[in-house]
Order: sequence, then structure tokens, then C-alpha cells
Amino acid sequence: MGCTCSGTYRMEPFDFQVVAQEGRARAGRLRTPHGTLETPVFAPVGTQGSVKALTPAQLEELGATLILANTYHLFLRPGDEMVAQLGGLHAFMQWPKPILTDSGGFQVFSLSAIREVDEEGISFRSHIDGSSHRLTPEIAISVQENLGGDIIMALDECPPPYDRPHNELALARTHAWAERCLRAHRRGDQVLFGIVQGGVFPDLREQSARFLTSLGFPGYGIGGLSVGESKQETYAMLDLVNPLLPEEKPRYLMGVGTARDLIEGVVRGIDIFDCVLPTRLARHHSALTHAGRLNLVGSAYARDARPIELGCGCYTCQHFSRGYLRHLIQAREMLAATLLSIHNLFLLIELTREMRAAIREGRFERMVADWGRATGPGIESRAMA
Repeated sequence: MGCTCSGTYRMEPFDFQVVAQEGRARAGRLRTPHGTLETPVFAPVGTQGSVKALTPAQLEELGATLILANTYHLFLRPGDEMVAQLGGLHAFMQWPKPILTDSGGFQVFSLSAIREVDEEGISFRSHIDGSSHRLTPEIAISVQENLGGDIIMALDECPPPYDRPHNELALARTHAWAERCLRAHRRGDQVLFGIVQGGVFPDLREQSARFLTSLGFPGYGIGGLSVGESKQETYAMLDLVNPLLPEEKPRYLMGVGTARDLIEGVVRGIDIFDCVLPTRLARHHSALTHAGRLNLVGSAYARDARPIELGCGCYTCQHFSRGYLRHLIQAREMLAATLLSIHNLFLLIELTREMRAAIREGRFERMVADWGRATGPGIESRAMA
């Protein structure tokens, strides 16, 4: 199936262009004040202004072009006003490329044991010291403006995926908060995305996509997935939602990060991904491979001279054996987390690069089929239609 081209949506100083498309999969360019993102793109997660175990220089060497920083955590510590005084996140982190900040809404619901939600916002206690805080759409935007990310997110409510009454109530709040976020947003050097919610309920997802599209956001996140529902339910929601979102605007699938998730998302038209999984697995002694996860704690790897994955071009696989990595794990050396994080992130960043090239060259469907044959069932080529 050959490549076709789509249009451009201008959002000064931002610009998104779909440069090639095969089926629903698309390769694009998103221009930001801190550089142009080639999409599809995977963003390593720097929760507290740091991608765990790696320096910014190492991330650049890996080919990372976008990092996610977490509003909730930075709001609590060290505080968004302090970050602003120190030059914003780019100067604070010493990361020269684009940054995406989430709104903090998901973390309020997942980390704070004590919280109260009303129509105006969320009152909660810090998971760090129990102190009381308030997050409203206006505060979420103000915090993100202080942090200074290139892409920022509207405040949303992320309920349990199977609770219909809660999802109905949360959707009404998410939509009202989205309108307030648009009114509160002032910085012209940031772009604000709305977030589609609705759990696993098709009618709610459709309602959310149509409502948020009517507000004219320059980009859209798809939230509330990968939070307990099955993979097939996730993919079904993407099959429903993506065709309802504007073709000329970027789409961001929030919080998914296996190789299969990235491929399944791109097949369905997703442009941006993020996830803590690659670095979290590294800290728990596991490596991502094309065939699945590899837990290097096992004694079987003690004398294994092979790299994590034959043919991998990452620094770790080019220099170190499984046996050495297991030794570092057994000795509780910090270098283990660094080397495993390098490999895990490289695999996903390289995968998005390969998908971009395949889409531009009109061979993405073949790439998906080859991947499916190599890794087993699950890649649904029907979504290419």
C-alpha cells in the first residue's frame, strides 16, 4: 500500500504536518520552540525532572527527542514557582529538546489516598508528607506554564475503566475542566492538548472525542487506557476514537510502552507515546527484547556471554554480556539500572524510528506482518484497512 500525504495544522510557534500515511499509520513532524519532533515518537518519562538512572547526554545519545515530566510531582517538590525561578524545566533539567508535561490529574487519583473531587477541582493530601493541596483546571495550567513544557495537558479525571456511573460523572467534569483550561491558558510558546476519557464504554469515548474536537484543541491525548482493562479493549477504544479525531492534529496515547503497544497504536494512527515501563523494568532487573522480557536475575545468565539481544545497536549490547549485567544486579551496583535503561529505551526509540521510515517508504504493513511472525499473534493487520 503506497504512501499518501495529508494536511498541515498551524499553531504558532507550533506546526504539525503529516508527511506520509499508510492505512491509518502516519509519519509526521511537530515543530516546537525547542526543536522538531519526528512522529511517531516515544517519550521517556522524567517523573521528577529526571529520567531515572540516565543523564540528559545519555538520553540524547539514545536518540530521545521528547521527555515527559510530571506536573503532580514537581508541583509538590520542589514547587513549580521554584522551577520557574531557575529558568523553567529546560534549564532546570538541562534538556534542550521538547518537553511534555501531564496535568497531574492521573497521579492525584493513583497516588493520593485522601482526596475529594468536586465540580471545581480536586482537594488532596500529598503522598510525600500528608500536606493538603488543591488542583483545579486553572491551577494545573498555571503550574504547567511555570514549568515551561512545550506540550501541556488539560486537567482530567481518570476513573476506573469499568465503573459506568463514575465514568459518566468524570466525563462531564473532564469536559467542563477542558473548557476552563482553554480559557486559562496564556503562554503562546506552549500548546495545550485535551484528553479523551470514557473508560471502556464506546458511547462515552465517542461523546468525549466529539466534544473535545468541537473545542478546537491543537492536539489530543487519549487517557484512561492501560489502567486495568485488557489489551483488546484498549485497541478497540483506539479503533473507535482515532477516526473521530482530526486527521491534521497530533494524537497522544498516554502511558503505554511495550513494543507491541507502540506498533498497535501506530497501526491505528497514534503519533506520541510515553511510559515509565522501560526504566521501571530496568530497576527491577528486566530487559525488553523483541521476543519479550528477560529477567537477568536468574542463575542461568551467570556465564552467558551473549548481549541482551543479538543485533541490538545500543551501547549496552555493544559492550556488555548478560553475565556481566547479572553480576551487577547481584552486587547491587547502580550501573545495572543504567545499562538496562539504556537498552530498554533504545529498543522503543529505535522501533519508532523504524516505523517512521517504513511509513514514509510505503512498507509499514509489511513491517507489521514481519513483526507478527517473529513475535506471535496479536498485531491486527485488519486495522491497516
